[in-house]
Order: sequence, then C-alpha cells, then structure tokens
Amino acid sequence: MTDIDSERPLQNRHIAVPESRELDLFASLLERRGASVLRCPLVDIRDAPNPAPILEWLHRFCVGGCDDLLLFTGEGVRRLLSLIEHQAPELREPFVKQLAAVRIIARGPKPGRVLRELGLKPSLFADPATTPGMIALLQTLDLKGRRVGVQLYGSEPNAPMMDFLAAAGAQALPVWPYVYADAAADTEVLQLIEAMQKGGIDAIAFTSLQQVERLFRLIDGKQLKEALARTLVAAIGPVVANALRTHGVQAQVVPEESYYLKPLTQALIERLSSAM
Repeated sequence: MTDIDSERPLQNRHIAVPESRELDLFASLLERRGASVLRCPLVDIRDAPNPAPILEWLHRFCVGGCDDLLLFTGEGVRRLLSLIEHQAPELREPFVKQLAAVRIIARGPKPGRVLRELGLKPSLFADPATTPGMIALLQTLDLKGRRVGVQLYGSEPNAPMMDFLAAAGAQALPVWPYVYADAAADTEVLQLIEAMQKGGIDAIAFTSLQQVERLFRLIDGKQLKEALARTLVAAIGPVVANALRTHGVQAQVVPEESYYLKPLTQALIERLSSAM
C-alpha cells in the first residue's frame, strides 16, 4: 500500500480540469495538493458582442423600469457593472440605487455574493438554484402587472421562465450580459479524450453544464463514454451531474452540500486517496 503524503494527498494523480473562467483557481487548489493538472479550457465567458441592447436595458432599469429583478448568475451582475464602468460610468450610482429599490430574486447564493460587495442583498433566494426552483418561488408571488427584469446568460432564451412570467401576467424584460464561447481548439479536446482512453487520466472534474454539452457536441457519444468509463468523473453539483446523466454518464464524485471548488477538491481527495 502506497503511503499518502498528508500535505500532498493527490501526488502522482493526473486530473483533467475542463474550465476557463476559474481554471487557474481550481488548478491551483489541485496542484497544491500534489496533483498533475491537465488544463483543457472548454468554455470561455465573454462580453456580449453587441452592448447596445444591454445599455438600453440598463438605462430603462436605472429610471425605475423594473419592479422586480431575477438574477440568475453572479457573473451576470459583474458583467453589467463592468459594462457600466467602461461605457456608461454615469449609470453606476443610479444602477446601485435601483438595485436597492427593486425586489431581487436570486437563483442561489452567487448573485448575493456580488451584491454584498455593493452593500446589498437579494430579497429572496431560490432553492434549488435552478430555473424550476426559481419558478417554484415565483409561483408564491403575485406578479400580475409587474415589470420583471430577467438577467440571463449565454444566448439561452430560457423559454420556461419567459412562458411562466407571461402566464403570470408579468412583463418580462430580459437582458443577456455575456455569452459563452467555445474556447478550446478541437485538437486539445481530442487529445484529452485520447489520454483518458489510454488510462492516463485519473479523474476529470466538470464544473459547468456548458463543459458537458461542449464535449458531447464535439465527440461521438460512444467514444466519449468509453473514455469517461476509464476515468473517475466528478461534478461540482447536481445540475452538472444531471447533465452528465442525460448523456448516460454517472458522476462518481459530487460534493454532498456545498457546490464550490474547495468542496469538490476535498471530495476528489477523499475518493482518490481511498483508491490508493
């Protein structure tokens, strides 16, 4: 039996990290614990290519155009603030003022963390942090005649949410502050799958749904499943685990309660250490 270094419990382990936005942070957490990290950035988050509709939405919001605001991601709030900083700094004060005035419903804790930096907090949190969770919470509220700002992400229209708001008698005012871009070259992804098929990767840790979808768009499902079958598959939380499950892949490692990078790192340590 191999002795385990308590300071570097992942020594001699090779872990694939398909991430862009938090790639350096996650890789650092693993490398400090001894892992050799194969970086494969599958998803990149970028500003929306056309800022005009976002600026139009911001001007409307800042003059009291919304009664409620649905925040789906902390990244979305940061992108709105960044756009204001670079293109319309005069809107920062009225924007923060209106954030304090409207009823904010957050999908999970991440938007709340960004709001805290502004001295604010959401009025309500959806739990679970999913679109169905948001809808379940909104069903408890009277939305008839309400003007509801909806911060979305990527280019996804979120038809279930839009349909619900329309049926509830609300006026939906959506905004998309950022888009996802497929950042990794196809050859990098194919090299990752080849390494997994050869048994050269101990684990792969998925941290977003977009990573899963990107992989299964690019690679034949059978080939990918065979590669994943030879690798310990980790997911940061139930949303990502469910995305894998829809493609016929079972995540063997999922943090039990807190769905963040540190709990995911600890869960990998516990699983991989027990296999030594």
